[in-house]
Amino acid sequence: MTEAKIIDSFGRPHTYLRISLTDRCNLRCFYCMPEEGIELMEKPSIMTLEEIIAISKTYVDLGVDTIRLTGGEPLVRKNFEYLVRELTKLNITLKLTTNGILLDKYYDLFEEIGLKKINVSLDSLDKAKNAFITKRDYYDRIMQNIQDGISRGFQIKLNVVLIKGVNEKEIKDFIALTKDKNVVVKFIEFMPFKGNKWDWSKGVSEEEILNEAQRAFGKVDTLENPKHSTSNNYQVEGHKGTFGIISTITNPFCSDCNRIRLTADGKMKNCLFANSETDILGPYRNGESIDQLILDTIQTKKYSRDGMELKMDADQYENNRSMISIGG
Repeated sequence: MTEAKIIDSFGRPHTYLRISLTDRCNLRCFYCMPEEGIELMEKPSIMTLEEIIAISKTYVDLGVDTIRLTGGEPLVRKNFEYLVRELTKLNITLKLTTNGILLDKYYDLFEEIGLKKINVSLDSLDKAKNAFITKRDYYDRIMQNIQDGISRGFQIKLNVVLIKGVNEKEIKDFIALTKDKNVVVKFIEFMPFKGNKWDWSKGVSEEEILNEAQRAFGKVDTLENPKHSTSNNYQVEGHKGTFGIISTITNPFCSDCNRIRLTADGKMKNCLFANSETDILGPYRNGESIDQLILDTIQTKKYSRDGMELKMDADQYENNRSMISIGG
């Protein structure tokens, strides 16, 4: 394994790269896609598959050992199969975040190449509410694909963004899924991005989630978190699966962060909340070495939430990208 070289000024090695393949999606979740939509990236500005593979290799040579593909919706990217086949040759752990609509077309491929870890964004177990959140009606297909993935032995995590007045009453329903299914439910505190009308009064905190879990199920065991975990993890006694809470707002996990991001147009972001971006694709296309550029960029990383340690600053997050153009 290559020694980690992407080390920030706080001594944190960065070994986990999230790559957004596209800002296009076949859903329109309101917390991710602004109501008025976004100005989609022009095709020439988006990394080609060959560029994604070559730039990924540079990151791997600098110590990255895990790559997660995100979007938009990554499975709508043309020639996705070619891309993942090539990326698996880099001797990394390859993961995927998806909305689940197209998973049935790729399970055979994923089994063949060994992609086992799949996060599926699913914010409601109610069909009508799911359509309200996503502005589309794919619920039955998504649920079937999730069940098929679990049955086939994939490591399925369900990402649930909790918003008061929308889906906070479903906490116990999601945890109930873990009783007989080997599935992980990840509750995510509502986070602010450009155009998503964020207000923490709509948020559901880690404490509220845990209290609800204990009211509904009694004994909830605290699990040991893996290194670099972005969530605090729990299990109801006797349940087959587990649940976790990603408490970005009330209890940030930044001290052990090992993640960096690459947007679909080839910009490196040190943090989900970072306004500053470094163009990696432009220099690469000019034939320049990008190794030192990556190493220099990580030196500008701030300790927590891009400097928003104490409060979420509207001036900052409204100047960030919308979630769909960053990568989930």
